[in-house]
Amino acid sequence: MGKRVALVLAGCGVFDGSEIHEASAALVHLSRGGAEVKIFAPNIEQRDVVNHLKRSPTEEKRNVLVESARLARGNIQDLAELKASEFDAVIFPGGFGVAKNLCSWAVDGKNCTVNEHVNSTLQAFHSAKKPIGLCCIAPVLAARVFPGCEVTIGQDKNVDGRFPDAETASAIAELGCKHICKNVNESHVDKANKIVTTCAFMCKAPLHEIFDGVGTMVQEVLKLA
Repeated sequence: MGKRVALVLAGCGVFDGSEIHEASAALVHLSRGGAEVKIFAPNIEQRDVVNHLKRSPTEEKRNVLVESARLARGNIQDLAELKASEFDAVIFPGGFGVAKNLCSWAVDGKNCTVNEHVNSTLQAFHSAKKPIGLCCIAPVLAARVFPGCEVTIGQDKNVDGRFPDAETASAIAELGCKHICKNVNESHVDKANKIVTTCAFMCKAPLHEIFDGVGTMVQEVLKLA
């Protein structure tokens, strides 16, 4: 029997929701790993709605759960209904929606607040010693909720211009967590906390390398589950 994995989304689209390629990559690797997946998202209004063609905010109002349903092909549940006891692991793809909708990192940085259902989900899996997978900017959720944990968002310096958000590593360190430098095709496993992270689009890399990096995160999560 395959592992039961919950996937938590933050909307649909890199600038105001979940990063579509990361979510898809996670789902492909979970499928290949024989996992049984259920998808969740918080039933809340998005912080903002971005015109992805112009890369500028609009006056629209959209709901995170409704938008996430696009990625889930309609098969999705309210995050408030997620019970850690029914799953072996949980995974959070990245995208600005994580930093805008699942928490307020985009506005408040290391002083951010985390959505109550996101926080309770993370706490429940952690308390049950079940693995948590996060990619791209999503590792900041773990850094905010679990002081002392180890995560990666890639590199802590903008190596060859490929890591433009490398300063995030410093903010993670200021939260009392340890940032581990990794390449895009690698993930880091915090064995003590069962937290697995990979940088994904925090690195300017070819899509197949990001896909492979997400794959290493999924594989490590399934090993720990």
